[in-house]
Amino acid sequence: MREVLAAAVEQLGGEERPGQVAMAEAVAAAMEDKRHLLVQAGTGTGKSLGYLVPALLHRDRVVVATATLALQHQLVERDIPALLEAAGDQLEGGGTFAVLKGRSNYACLHRVREGVPDDQGALVELPEGSLGAEVVALREWIEEEAQDNGTGERDHAPRHTDRVWRQVSVSHRECLGASKCPYGAECFAERAKERAYRSQLIVTNHSLLAIDAIEGVPMIPEYDVAVIDEAHELVSRVTQAATDELSAPEIDRAARRSQRHIEGNEADDLADAGEVLRDAIDDCRPGRIDVMPQQLGDALAVVRDAARALVSAFPRDTGDDAGTTQAKGWAQELFTIAGRMAAGSDKDVLWMNERERNRGGNQLCVAPLEVAGPMRERLLADKTAVFTSATLKLGGDFDAVATSLGLAPADRGEKWEGLDVGSPFDYGQQAILYVARHLPAPGRDGLTQAHLDEITELVDAADGRTLGLFSSRRAAEAAAEHVREALPHLTTLAQGDAQLPELARQFVGDPHTNLFGTLSLWQGLDVPGETCQLVIIDRIPFPRPDDPLMSARQRAADQAGGNGFMQVAATHAALLLAQGSGRLIRTMTDRGVVAILDPRLVTARYGSFLRASLPPMWQTDDPAVVRKALARLAGG
Repeated sequence: MREVLAAAVEQLGGEERPGQVAMAEAVAAAMEDKRHLLVQAGTGTGKSLGYLVPALLHRDRVVVATATLALQHQLVERDIPALLEAAGDQLEGGGTFAVLKGRSNYACLHRVREGVPDDQGALVELPEGSLGAEVVALREWIEEEAQDNGTGERDHAPRHTDRVWRQVSVSHRECLGASKCPYGAECFAERAKERAYRSQLIVTNHSLLAIDAIEGVPMIPEYDVAVIDEAHELVSRVTQAATDELSAPEIDRAARRSQRHIEGNEADDLADAGEVLRDAIDDCRPGRIDVMPQQLGDALAVVRDAARALVSAFPRDTGDDAGTTQAKGWAQELFTIAGRMAAGSDKDVLWMNERERNRGGNQLCVAPLEVAGPMRERLLADKTAVFTSATLKLGGDFDAVATSLGLAPADRGEKWEGLDVGSPFDYGQQAILYVARHLPAPGRDGLTQAHLDEITELVDAADGRTLGLFSSRRAAEAAAEHVREALPHLTTLAQGDAQLPELARQFVGDPHTNLFGTLSLWQGLDVPGETCQLVIIDRIPFPRPDDPLMSARQRAADQAGGNGFMQVAATHAALLLAQGSGRLIRTMTDRGVVAILDPRLVTARYGSFLRASLPPMWQTDDPAVVRKALARLAGG
């Protein structure tokens, strides 16, 4: 195996790293012994080859699941092709791989050639105006893909918006099915599944893995091992995949789409049920619903029963009629969701999400209380799982993350192992962790004047080059406004000023630029070099106290005899702090400061747990020392 790994590293122009070799050997052993493995591999380790090499050498099929499209692109367009080119002759059958995504990620030839159902279920040829022109351009590309035996994947399509893509794609509930669709033989999604069946390695995403393994909907060919990269994201992605939403406008749309496809009054009955639910939702207070109000429970039962009657009113076999198939699919989904909410299971959390009328009004949401149990029963029980990320050790060990993933703590004899292969970076020499101990603890009213002044002084010392990670959009905008006024010679960008890719380009293009934003900047933003020499984090990113799902999980942990705050809130904060701090050092030559403006990191009892989750940076609470260090870096 070492020879294959060395050949792949050479092909990519890299050099052998001890951590990468240790990881590859551990992954190979875990696959062979059928033992679950957690691998923390710091930035720069080259962890993708650390699992791809043993995956392609494994005798049975392996699935690799990522959280982000960026990593998926890196794997399928760079790492795997380089590995196959370098060492394909040493792999059984030369090595084969395929990409598998959810159905809506592929263009639908039926929709492109036959038209899109409107709200009443009638097929319309094209939307009007510029939207229609964009759809025409996309359709032309899709037909070229069909002729050239292409993939029809959204990621390879010409530039477009979400709204335009919906004109040329379908969800699983809207699909006619390969056997009924007149274009089934050409179907991009079906071809992707066929390629997956012929492949040794399948690259997919967390959501599809969750739907296949946990929801029990067969999406992926039978496999032996699941390698889950960006594993720190898995719990949230699995939760997201298992979350359902329901609102009165959705019910009304489903009723209108069904109207022309049935003969009875069942569609009108569903529309009436939607109005009953609207009144019940409007009488609820926003937030978690612990005890189902009688009015809401009755309304959900009415919607459930009306949706069931509507489904029964459709013909059993909808044939190749896309409008009928889509309308029946919507009604079936409403029946399932309303039934789930009405059941009031203690394994679910139900809450009301307050929304403006122009966004559809208030909405009911339901999500699983925890995903560890379903993952343990439906994924870990009969598959071998390898979890890897740069941030899996929290508080100094793997137990917190392992428990959240469905693995029992190591002292209970569970068959899993945790391995930290380290990082090639010397954090003690390359990075400073500065905790602003002299500042007041953050309150509910946002940033104080002392916080704003501290931010300005740090940015001034760094002469720009600052990534600001804030707990709220309001805080990011307040800090940006203050820095713009105090330091007009620098460019300060705030999330929302432009699309994120454009903001990132501006940030990278000029070192005298600052970029302030919220959660989407905490993970995945890769800005090596002098562009980013200061990362400011305004406060410890605990979940909001009124977050319905997190608060329910915390309460459940307390009721089970655990420490809900540490198991849920502190673990959540530790992961985000580690991810945010990880934006600073991206290469062997990077230098800089992570400044955390929340004194609780060193004054609170839980602070040691959070600090142990961060890279081993040199630490200080002296603002003068930090400003001098930043000034030296800015000067050359």
